[in-house]
Amino acid sequence: MLELLDSQACALSAVEIEDVLRSSERPVGRASIYRILDELERLDLVQRLQVGQAMARYEPVRGEREHHHHLVCDSCGTVMPFTDSGLETAIASLSGRVPIRVDEHEIVLHGSCPDCG
Repeated sequence: MLELLDSQACALSAVEIEDVLRSSERPVGRASIYRILDELERLDLVQRLQVGQAMARYEPVRGEREHHHHLVCDSCGTVMPFTDSGLETAIASLSGRVPIRVDEHEIVLHGSCPDCG
């Protein structure tokens, strides 16, 4: 499952993981997928993302070099990764002005994709 998540451009839900495993002739029950994801999260190998739509998504914990944020289409549910050096600079600057040192952050931007427009 970790290999599957690592091969994806962005986070997957447990249902999407189940679908991929089923199509690759490696079916795993959804309850088992959730148990495995919980354990991988406990071991800090995956992170759970709450991007809305009442469904958690999961992706591998990646180093700072591969850090990205997420764009979410509220109409169709598409989730896309994005990076922005200006945003990272602004967050680093903000970190020096707030009373808590910012060690990590996650940005989720919501809107409509080009198809849902």
